[in-house]
Amino acid sequence: MKAEERWQARFRAPRVTLPTWARQAPQRAVYRGNASGSWEIYAWDRASGHTRQVTDRPHGTRFGAIDPTGQWIWWFGDTPGGQDDDPDGGVHDDGHGVWSRQPFHGGPDEPLAMPPGHPCGLALASDGAAAVGRSSRDGFEILLARPESEPVTLYHHDEYAAVADMSLDGSLIAVNHSEHGDVLHPALRVIRANGSTVAELNDGPGRGVTGGRFAPVPGDRRLLVLHERRGRREPLVWDPVTGEQREIWLRVRGEISADWYDDGRALLIIHTQRGRTELLRYDLAGGGLTPIESPHGVIEAAAPRPDGTVEYAWSSAAHPPVVKSSNGHVVFSPGRTPPPSVPLEDIDVEGPGGRIHALVSRPERVAAPYPTVFLLRSVLPGFGGGPGGQDDDSFRPQVAAWVDSGFAVIRVNHRGSAGYGSAWRDALRGEIGHIELADVAAVREWAVESGIADPDRLVLAGRAWGGYLTLLALGTQPKSWAAGIASMPIADHAAAYEDEAECLRAAHRALLGGSPAEVPERYAASSPITYADMVEAPLLILTGANDPRGPARQVERYVRALADHGREACVHRCGAGPGTSMVEERVHQMAASIDFAVRTLGRPDERAVHEPRTG
Repeated sequence: MKAEERWQARFRAPRVTLPTWARQAPQRAVYRGNASGSWEIYAWDRASGHTRQVTDRPHGTRFGAIDPTGQWIWWFGDTPGGQDDDPDGGVHDDGHGVWSRQPFHGGPDEPLAMPPGHPCGLALASDGAAAVGRSSRDGFEILLARPESEPVTLYHHDEYAAVADMSLDGSLIAVNHSEHGDVLHPALRVIRANGSTVAELNDGPGRGVTGGRFAPVPGDRRLLVLHERRGRREPLVWDPVTGEQREIWLRVRGEISADWYDDGRALLIIHTQRGRTELLRYDLAGGGLTPIESPHGVIEAAAPRPDGTVEYAWSSAAHPPVVKSSNGHVVFSPGRTPPPSVPLEDIDVEGPGGRIHALVSRPERVAAPYPTVFLLRSVLPGFGGGPGGQDDDSFRPQVAAWVDSGFAVIRVNHRGSAGYGSAWRDALRGEIGHIELADVAAVREWAVESGIADPDRLVLAGRAWGGYLTLLALGTQPKSWAAGIASMPIADHAAAYEDEAECLRAAHRALLGGSPAEVPERYAASSPITYADMVEAPLLILTGANDPRGPARQVERYVRALADHGREACVHRCGAGPGTSMVEERVHQMAASIDFAVRTLGRPDERAVHEPRTG
């Protein structure tokens, strides 16, 4: 198979997320899949094996859920335009819309009777109640919707708030909020169905408290919580009525998250360290910790089944995704398997703020030093990439596409990344962009000195927040990079703030210490448009017509600023019209990126070629 056919086959191969089952009807489940060419919601009757496509929208459907009884499937429908948060990227809607529900076996959609907004969480109870979070220019609100009645507002605030979960009986609702003005370190409040407050957890400045799930047992008030009291995220179990807290102390490095076993007597621990994941079972009665066997790589999602087995979605850089069970069986196969790719190499580089962990993928048929793409991260919820995410050992078709095309790929877990402790993640405050790029520069220097990267053929590329870092680097490190590829970027923070959704505004305020009116100098200092006159390298910008994360207006303003200084960017308008397939759009964007890099730098195979490595 030719290189182009291989990488395109990875994008086009059908993929699915981990199925989510109804807590009181575990044979009924929902998942997201892209078999239709767009990421849509599917119903799966596990008893019969029957699957049904629930949604069919031109640009896909991002959010879906099933109620505890298995009677209803919920999904969020927004309006056309924008960019998706799927692992492969792609086009979706602008994030502004309403939730609807549909009977599990099919039937008419029933939209919620509320004004359109951006989604801020959904939680469902066994009595049919839904706790719905939404945002608009009027702020953030939590509403309670019951069958055959108008939704009632339980909570409203100008600062960020989202539904974390609702107890199985619908009596308690957990709300993550930032009334103190810091969305990056939220507080947690539990309210009753009438809106009255039950209890609050707030660990103070710089220490986030995030609500997880209530115990999946009727009448059980316990709530799983992630806290940062010891410099990293760790779980605790909290009874908001009595105030009792039980911190789960685990002697493992890295970040920890957790979920309930079905009987509420144990926790599934998801432990992440240096871009890999392992699973463990923690028994609440005796505190015993038992490893759960899983392959070396990354578990994107995991959940215990009622019989005690654990199902998980797994992949590695070399091996395509699969949904497996702890009993060794493949749970769900979406169809043909995409071609594998190359394994990762881990490197550690001393940087200006401490040791930096980075990941290297090398092409098999090209001699070092390689033309090299520094692929900047795009995984932060909300921005679609940025502080708080992590590059890892999961299967990424875009990485494999660059490798198949003869490029090495380097990904940097710079300051601002999750997985290396709270201090590393929070190091950006007030100086976003420049701190990350100082770490990228340190890894760049290592890659050149070690003979991996050709200093004359270095490409910066990224989507959303990664696109922002690409533009900023081309202006602040103009001699370091031979080309840049920025997809859906932030080019001007102040202008983006004017057009973006409220949740993104809240993140901007937290990262920069206020709004553009309050700290204009910080917004200017971190904006690529400030350094447009310094850009030297050829630049490709991929932009969408209605992208809420990198609004088109501020990108157009940046392109004009380049032109005012005698510089030009190649602008690729992404297709987002009716009938556009998300998968095919992503293939189109990837092809445009590779073609731009090859035209700018020359083909990688123009240099000496090795035989393929084996083993």
